[in-house]
This record gives sequence, structure tokens and C-alpha cells, in this order.
Amino acid sequence: MIKTLILKEIRLYFASPRFVAVFLICALLILLSIHLGIREYQAAVAQYDTATQLAAQDLHERNSWDGTETRVFRAPDPMQIFVNGVSNDIGRFSTISEWEQVRLRQSPNADDTIFAVFRYLDFSFIVQVVLSLLAFMFTYDAINGERENGTLKLIFAHSLPRSRFILAKLAGSWIGLIIPFIIPVLLGFLLLIAFNIPLTTNHWLRIGLLLSLSVLYYSFFIIAGITVSAFTRHSSESFLILLVVWVFLVLIIPRGAVLTAANLIPVPGAAEINGQIEGFSNEQWKAHEKILSEAWRRRNAQMSGMDATARKAYEDEHMWSWMEEDEASRRQVQTNISAFARRLKEDNRNRSEEQQHLAFGMSRFSPASAFRLAAMNLAGTGIEMKNRYELAMENYKDILNRFIDEKKSDDNEPGGISITFDSESGFSFRTADLKKTLDTSEMPQFEQPQIRLSALLPQTLIDFFILAVACLLTFSLSWLAFLRYDLR
Repeated sequence: MIKTLILKEIRLYFASPRFVAVFLICALLILLSIHLGIREYQAAVAQYDTATQLAAQDLHERNSWDGTETRVFRAPDPMQIFVNGVSNDIGRFSTISEWEQVRLRQSPNADDTIFAVFRYLDFSFIVQVVLSLLAFMFTYDAINGERENGTLKLIFAHSLPRSRFILAKLAGSWIGLIIPFIIPVLLGFLLLIAFNIPLTTNHWLRIGLLLSLSVLYYSFFIIAGITVSAFTRHSSESFLILLVVWVFLVLIIPRGAVLTAANLIPVPGAAEINGQIEGFSNEQWKAHEKILSEAWRRRNAQMSGMDATARKAYEDEHMWSWMEEDEASRRQVQTNISAFARRLKEDNRNRSEEQQHLAFGMSRFSPASAFRLAAMNLAGTGIEMKNRYELAMENYKDILNRFIDEKKSDDNEPGGISITFDSESGFSFRTADLKKTLDTSEMPQFEQPQIRLSALLPQTLIDFFILAVACLLTFSLSWLAFLRYDLR
């Protein structure tokens, strides 16, 4: 009996204009989003390759390791095709040098501000916003619509248990709405293969989890639509209720949670942090200048009373140790500034994480937020993306600076000047050969931070669990509501 009821529901959906409408909307939007995502990804890869080559060429054409700086770029990830997240809101590169702090700069949305206004039409947006609304629009009259048409009384004129009917209604509606969603997604996967998108096994596993998450999220709204329909007697009532519920779940709760957390746990902005670092840096360099002035005053005092010959001999004897002393003082200042900047950024990250945990925890009362957070987590385009890249770049900065110091020591070329000492002629200075280019073949290369699936699963499973519980609760409510439903 239940199989017959499910087949009846499926036939009704397939024969109705609703199925055609859902299929056309899903096919158009999903395939369009994947195609646009592929084009955007390919353009980002081409831009990344060009920028990386130009940075390597500029570095190679330098004639001295002193003051060497380079640019490190964030490589595009194929998962951006499905979930754009914050990838276009954070910078694309950071300058790596001894003097500058690591900071991602020049976000794509800073260049193309129109996308910052209207955002991107990616797969996760379509599932989160469009499909959830479609699910409500096509299930709001699943129960009360049949009561209004009079078919509900006819069905129960036979000895049919209500539990079987509601189960068949849920199953039939789910299948009828899931199939128009799955088929375009599978066609979208063929687009990825046709455009030779470099997807690894890790990527395919994450895409599979993203698809499962999308089906679970879509299922919640299908079941919720039937549940509200089982609680109301008129389809117009259920439509208005579902519209209000959709606005709160998809639009208001996620944004309200973020605003609440921002007020409860304020976090200094990037401009404030950079201002504190710059202020500390200025203080350190002023103190360094005073130390140097005092050191040279002391050195001149030691040479006071000497004739020119004795003074030159004394300078020749101590010049190298003085230079090393001044260089050590300078390096200490730079170390202090870097340590202060890292400590300040770490404190800011900790406070930001505290704010994020509160905001995301409150927002997860909405299944839309749970889906969005899990989707960005699986794609690696979540809020932690900026910190992940900046930490990797800071580690690379330490490695690169140590390498440059070793090369400067080996080449004996501080400041682009070669210094030699002879017992007869004393110190001699020679500027670096301007025709010389740097051999960067041994220079360490920046490694993009990798995302392991095992590291993503714990947080993602929490959101899976939230969506599964939401589906079970709404299913139970629909079951109980229909058992008490007035068929008249």
C-alpha cells in the first residue's frame, strides 16, 4: 500500500508543471553557476601564474640580496567553483621582506566592487537561498491543498492508516523534488571533467560531502513545508507562514547572530592593529637612533686627543666590530617589531575566534547557517582562510629571511657593498656589480597551505548532525500534526 501511495505522489509530481518548473530552474541556475565558477577559476589561475612569474623575474634581476623582497600569491582552489566563500574578499598576495609585516592585499572585490555589492552566484548560494525557497513554494499545500480539493476525504474513505499516508507524502514529495536537483548537479560534474579542472581525490571527496550536505539541507525545507501544511487548514495560511519562516531562517537569524556577537565581543579592525604596529615600530626606531648616537658619541670620545694617523688606525682596527654591533642592534629592533606584531595579531586572532564561535553558535539555530558554514568549511573558503594563509606566509618569511642572511654572509655583501680588509691598505669598499643577477635556484619556495579532509570532518560533522536533527524534528512534527489533522 505504501509503495502504491509513493508511486502515486511521484507520478503526480512528474505530470505536474511543478516538476518542469523545478527542473528548469535547477538546471539553469546550477549549470550556470558551475560554468561561471569554472570561468572565474580559470581566469584566477591565469592571473596567478602571470603574477608569480613576474615576481620571480623581478627577484632574479636584482643584483644584491640586501633588502630583497618578493611577493607571495594565494593560489586559486577548484573548490571555489562551488563555494566562493571569502576567497574574493581577502587579499591575493603579500609582500615578503625583512621590513614589512605579512598582510594579504588587493582582494578581487577591491578591484571589481560590483561583485562586492551583488556577490557571486555560486552553487552554495543557489542551494541555500533558491532551493530552500522552491521547497517551500512546492510543498506549502501538500496536505491542506488536498483537503481544499476534497481528495483527502476520498483517500481516507478506505481503511488507510494516517501514518502511511504522511510517510508516502513525505517520500513522494522528497523524490519528486530531489531528482530535478540531482540531475543538473551530475551534468555540472561533467562540465568539470570537460574543462579539465584539476580535481584530486581529496577534492572529489569534499564535493561528495558537499552534495550530501546539500541534499540534507534541501530535505529539511521539503519536510518543513509539509509540516506547516499539516498544521494549517488553508494553503494561503501555510504559504504566508512558510514565507515568514524562510525570511527568518535564511536572512535574519544569520545576520542577527553576527551583529549580536560583534556587539558582545568587539574585535579591533585591521586598520587599528596596523596603526598599533606602526606606532610601536616608530618608537623602536627612535630608540635605536638614540642608541646609535650614544654609541658613536662614546666611540668619538675614545678617539679624542688622537692625531689623524692614530685615529685612522684605531678606526681601521675597530670598524668591523662597530659595524657588527650596529647591525646586531638593528636586527634586534627588527626582531622586537616582528615579535610585537605577531603577538598583537595572535591576540587579535584569539579574540576574533571567540567572536566567531559565539556568532556561529547562535547562527546555527538556523539550518541555513549550518549549511553555509559547513559548505565553506568543506571548500576551505571559510572565515579562517585569511589566517591560514597569513600564518603560512609568516612562516615562509622566517625561512626566506634566514636564507637571505646566509647568502649575504656567504657573498660578504651587506647593503650591496663588498667590504675587504688588508693589513696595509686597510678597509676597501666596492659596490655590487649592477650587471650581476641573483641565483634564485636554491631559494625556498612558498608552499600553499594544504587542507586535509580529516581536519575538516570534526566541524563539518557537527553541522551534518544539526541538519539531521532538524530533519528528524520536523518529520516528527509533521507526523504528529497529521495524526490529529481534521480531514473535513
